[in-house]
Amino acid sequence: MKLYNTMTRKKEEFIPLVPGEVKMYSCGPTVYNYFHIGNARPFIIFDTLRRYFEYRGYNVKFVQNFTDIDDKMIKNANEQGVTVRELADRFIEEYFTDAKGLSIREATVHPRATENIDAIIETIKSLIDKGYAYEAEGDVYFETQRFSEYGKLSGQPLEDLAAGARIGVDERKRNPMDFALWKNKKEGEPAWESPWGEGRPGWHIECSAMVNRYLGETIDIHSGGQDLIFPHHENEIAQSECANGKPFARYWMHNGYINVNNEKMAKSKGNFFTVRDVAKKYDYEVIRFFMLSAHYRSAINFSDELLKQSETGLERLYTCLYNLEFLQAKAQKKALSEADEDILKQLDGFSEQFCTAMDDDLNTADAISALFDLARFLNSNITAESPLALFEAAIAKLRELGGVLGILYKEQEDSVSDEVKALLEKRKEARQNKDWALSDKLRDELKALGVEVLDTRQGMKLNITKR
Repeated sequence: MKLYNTMTRKKEEFIPLVPGEVKMYSCGPTVYNYFHIGNARPFIIFDTLRRYFEYRGYNVKFVQNFTDIDDKMIKNANEQGVTVRELADRFIEEYFTDAKGLSIREATVHPRATENIDAIIETIKSLIDKGYAYEAEGDVYFETQRFSEYGKLSGQPLEDLAAGARIGVDERKRNPMDFALWKNKKEGEPAWESPWGEGRPGWHIECSAMVNRYLGETIDIHSGGQDLIFPHHENEIAQSECANGKPFARYWMHNGYINVNNEKMAKSKGNFFTVRDVAKKYDYEVIRFFMLSAHYRSAINFSDELLKQSETGLERLYTCLYNLEFLQAKAQKKALSEADEDILKQLDGFSEQFCTAMDDDLNTADAISALFDLARFLNSNITAESPLALFEAAIAKLRELGGVLGILYKEQEDSVSDEVKALLEKRKEARQNKDWALSDKLRDELKALGVEVLDTRQGMKLNITKR
């Protein structure tokens, strides 16, 4: 498997530190609100990477944090008249609601910054003791000039980074690019005891401390959105490598930006959407499918038109799957012919096509193409007369490969509403009573709800056109 490493700017063969094991850390949300579609992309992408590693037999320890103390948290909590802890508790719960909808699995550990203050303080003390950080009136800063490799992830020397950065004037800093590890307490802010007085951690140090506590001094993969390369990940590297004297992460992975209707997403432009907003119009699974439809490193455009295309594409895969399951219920247990045996052998070829795509820097777009090729093959080669074993293998293959991407997990009965289920039951009774007029009326009502009913020799078959 080859992964693009932001640090080296090239694809590299993935070789874990420990054979058969993967240690991954991915930056999670700041829990002051519902997460938006830009946040959703890395959550989905790196959940998929984790799934694929596990599919290939790796034991994965995956850590994704919650930033539950920072300026935005404090501002929103004050505006809502709640504590920062209450705000965090609420939106961590809301995170899991949306994540579950998007089929994002829970991390091995979801650490909260406020529950790791002790580890954060120990890391800062180590940096001060080693001469990489200094105290200034209750604040503690990392001295960037002390780390000769500062800028290696973003690929720019310290001087260029300083020239291009927006830096607030602070006379307590030795260098304008120095960044806060610990912030002195201000009125109305949560604070913790420390050797430098009451205060709270800076954003960057939180991740370094949690990586070290839950995964160790050197990890296999650190991931996040492209916007985190500088300064967040650059600062994490500086802190961690100076504190531990070892490489921090061996592979750095970053996903591209999301634009909305070809414009950068921004609240000021009125094109800012939370996942919760979008899920009112499109199924969560459609959102996930859309996010995986382009290569993760490329920019992706978010629009109604493209979401509808994703909805249609996902429907094609489900139609194939549900047709197979419908016919399977009536299939006979009979011996496989030579032609059937050949079909079974060809199924393995689609697995190879899928894995080839995923091994090429997590190319989910080509992996989805492999799924469509598989669906076309199954539609053309499996009929109502095929033996049961063929149906079982075909369905298992679709579910297996779909599962790696976190899609194709729904059963058909889970795809329709209670209203549709009730109408289907009424229509079944009408046909049993030979009330053909009522049966036709109910079929029209179902079609208006997006469920086409076909009466076949094998029984009533559904074609769900709206999810």
